[in-house]
Amino acid sequence: PRRYASSDPSDPNNMTKVILIVTSAAELKGHKTGLWIEELAAPYYEFKKAGYEVEIASPEGGAVPIDAASLGEGFFTEPAKKFMHDAEAIGMLSHSTKLASIDFSTAADAIFICGGHGTCTDFADNAVLKAAIETMYSSDKIVSAVCHGPVSLPQCNKPDGTPLVKDKVVTGFKDSEELAVQLEKLVPFMLETKLKELGGKYESADDWNSKVCVDGKLVTGQNPQSSEACAAAVIGILSA
Repeated sequence: PRRYASSDPSDPNNMTKVILIVTSAAELKGHKTGLWIEELAAPYYEFKKAGYEVEIASPEGGAVPIDAASLGEGFFTEPAKKFMHDAEAIGMLSHSTKLASIDFSTAADAIFICGGHGTCTDFADNAVLKAAIETMYSSDKIVSAVCHGPVSLPQCNKPDGTPLVKDKVVTGFKDSEELAVQLEKLVPFMLETKLKELGGKYESADDWNSKVCVDGKLVTGQNPQSSEACAAAVIGILSA
């Protein structure tokens, strides 16, 4: 999937590029939240390992808030620990690129939209993110999202004006998982219900089990447990 005529793999203009999109919101209606670090860390290292150029972008740009719960016992995965001690990675997270400054028609081969409940504050109704997703989708580039990352999808349309998720096999944070974390009263909508309402063919695994759906260039993951497999699916399409 090369965007340039040059076939020299060492040419930096020739690297496959993925933009990881993360929240700028530290709160959801008073509930302290942010980025769920696993959903950035695992894909970040998968894409690096594949030899891709990686950029981290957010609605506000600059430092990105991390949900403290994602650093807690049982959730703080090996990739997340590695990321928190990785000067280059944390540097990127502290100086994320502002979404509005990126020209998505040429900027990347794929976007990967990370979760955390912060996304419910600044992804669900975001004109800049909506335009980025629609531009990538209509250019036949990869749009991928995991856990609460897919809250960004309901606002998006296909070029013909119908909902982007309509007739697409998709997943995302399950209603029963939302009830389990007791934030159903704070989220803008229940993601599973919303995707189904818009005509998406929603699929899921049991709560907290990995599930990834691939439909053309749209790749979605259900929960934090799906972040690595979701990134792997993106790499699968890019290396086809």
